[in-house]
Amino acid sequence: MGRSKLMVIKAPYSGMSLKFLELAEKILTDVGLSLYDLEWNSASGELKVFIIDPQTKTATLDDCVKVDRGFNPYMESETWIPENFTLEVSSPGLFRQLNTVNHFKEVVGSDILITLISKVDEQKYPEFPKSMRNNLKIKVKLLSANDEFINIDAKGVSVDIPYTQIKRANLETNINNHQPN
Repeated sequence: MGRSKLMVIKAPYSGMSLKFLELAEKILTDVGLSLYDLEWNSASGELKVFIIDPQTKTATLDDCVKVDRGFNPYMESETWIPENFTLEVSSPGLFRQLNTVNHFKEVVGSDILITLISKVDEQKYPEFPKSMRNNLKIKVKLLSANDEFINIDAKGVSVDIPYTQIKRANLETNINNHQPN
């Protein structure tokens, strides 16, 4: 099944992205970190690797340096890596994008900001808050996530939102204590 560019859930990795994914996972396993996400831009030769420490759910500068250094031997020995290759290693950030089912599952109970493709169906959810009805961008609490949809709390109203209805989603973090809400 093809994935629309508007869908929040990324298509499976393929081609060079898949090769970089496999290499990144090997390097991250060696240094005890996890891959959060990976973006390969073949036109610019730029690879962005977003990493997290499984215990802290974030990454330090030292973590990023370890991963960057972990790529060095492969950049010299692997002939499939392009010469114009540029690597950026970072944490996914406090307001990280949610674009896999696992990303959503990992932040159940947190506040998220979702941008919808179209408004919530008021006939299906007549109790949906009036203050949110005309908004395509809403801040809600994520109650649960499965392979087909998320369930949110919109000011006390439980609503199921299929992933195909979500254009973009981010974790909303309370920056006063750097913890997800």
